[in-house]
Amino acid sequence: MTIPTVLPAASAGLGLRRGLLDDLLAMPAGAVDFLECAPDNWIGVGGAHGAALRQLSERFPLSCHGLSLSLGGPDPLDRTLLAQTRAFLDLHGVQLYSEHLSYCAAGGHVYDLLPLPFTAEAVRHVAARIGQVQDALGRRIAVENISYYAVAGADMSEIAFINAVLAEADCDLLLDVNNVFVNACNNGYNAFDFLAAVPADRVASLHVAGHFDEADGFKIDTHGAPVKGIVWALLHEAYARVGVRPTLLERDFNFPPLDELLQEVQQIRQAQGDATLAGVHHG
Repeated sequence: MTIPTVLPAASAGLGLRRGLLDDLLAMPAGAVDFLECAPDNWIGVGGAHGAALRQLSERFPLSCHGLSLSLGGPDPLDRTLLAQTRAFLDLHGVQLYSEHLSYCAAGGHVYDLLPLPFTAEAVRHVAARIGQVQDALGRRIAVENISYYAVAGADMSEIAFINAVLAEADCDLLLDVNNVFVNACNNGYNAFDFLAAVPADRVASLHVAGHFDEADGFKIDTHGAPVKGIVWALLHEAYARVGVRPTLLERDFNFPPLDELLQEVQQIRQAQGDATLAGVHHG
């Protein structure tokens, strides 16, 4: 077991994707402060990819972002995956682990992250399962606000639902700033009002990413494009609201040259530096 690495509040990371492996292995020390991977995609992986992961984890701290636990789903929690995930986190000294506030399995995996109804019943259901996950992993986790395009039912707002889950489950939040913007545009709320209602003491880390603009103004969360200006502005606002936290640049496909991604990582560092100069507290 590796002693968990606590990431500095002012740290900027990049997603560890197989399509970037060669570039990441050649990356100079200090180019990023940490790398984030999905344990689900790496558990049990050997060969060249496994060797690359070991090499990178020795050079850069890892954070982990799960994909498959289906926190809000009706199917029983996957205890085998939980045990494997705990072993992976312990092996690589991962202090920061997150999953999605969503479900992805109902009678089998649906291979998408689906939104939960914003109801009191759903709060109780998902909070209880988050508690079971935290017990199984032996650590506190963060849940991410996902992008969504329709909701099955709602008797409260998205941010009220998220806050209720955080309080009931006593867990943290991974605040995805791009998802806040996408959802605000598509579902008719104000992104800045959403950020104002986020409980600062629950925010463990942040994500920024690119999205696609449809001709009719609809936004699609893609993680396949550069971060847009309004999302950078929201990141600055988020730091002002909740403080500086470890922040990841998500890019899942359509990879540009690594230098372009590192320039965006540097923009995160600049935003963190600006917030610090403005007197924003560190988490």
